[in-house]
Amino acid sequence: MEKEKSKKTKKISERTRTLFLFTVPSVVMYTVFFTVTMAIGIYYSFTDWNGISASYKLIGFGNYVKAMIDRKFLAALKFNFVYTFLFVIILIVISLLVAICLNNLTKASTFFRSIYFLPAVLSMVTVGLIWNELFYRALPVIGKTLNIGWLSNSLLGNKTTAMFGILIVNLWQGCSIPIVLFLAGLQSVPSELYEAATIDGANRWDKFRSITFPFLIPVLNMVIITQVKAGLTIFDYIMAMTNGGPGGATQAVGILIYNQAMKGNAYSQSVAESMILFVIVAVVAAVTLKMTKNKQVGD
Repeated sequence: MEKEKSKKTKKISERTRTLFLFTVPSVVMYTVFFTVTMAIGIYYSFTDWNGISASYKLIGFGNYVKAMIDRKFLAALKFNFVYTFLFVIILIVISLLVAICLNNLTKASTFFRSIYFLPAVLSMVTVGLIWNELFYRALPVIGKTLNIGWLSNSLLGNKTTAMFGILIVNLWQGCSIPIVLFLAGLQSVPSELYEAATIDGANRWDKFRSITFPFLIPVLNMVIITQVKAGLTIFDYIMAMTNGGPGGATQAVGILIYNQAMKGNAYSQSVAESMILFVIVAVVAAVTLKMTKNKQVGD
């Protein structure tokens, strides 16, 4: 008996060792390319290094103070907040509605799910360049043909509408994964609960509010956190479509940081602004989890 127990313990030990070895490459890569580089970046944010010179000196919180009083940075931060708010709200509504429709679909459901997920496999830069051509060439032709004034000119060429042009592209691609996540959440709800609610006379809104929504809270948390991060750190679409224009109307923090570091040689200043953005994303994630924690099923 003791011999069999010893063999079983040995097998578990070997399995644990094997699983540990599989995690080593990921841990090493995460440590080298994220933890270490972030620590180095934090250090340089307290210096006046320009990204090229071999010499630099520590200046404390000078870069952070400069960032918080810099009009360009504050304007870019405002753009990010407004853009992220609109992006997250619209994305959640669209994704949830599409997921509900797909969940109720009985015929060709796999085909439609694949169609909605297709944009997720495309590169952001590729999507941005494709839509850039649509906005500047195809859509204005359609607008002029149909005599639609606002569509006759490119949305990206107008200061007022440029942000909405980027928002449309981001939503077109960004809804793909949230739709799949919401769909998985909807399919995890026990059908017995809906049957019991129907017997009790509950309508569709009552079922959604009391049954569906609590089961979707974990998915909603994930969607909000990931999409808030995506909105606050938006870069690819703007770089491919407007490069911060027209007239700085789409100057996001990511674009500002890139231009300062790569074109203005203000590397330490850019890193400090990146750290500020990191803290903002972390705070939003923490607040989101705190606000929805007590509403989850089982809490």
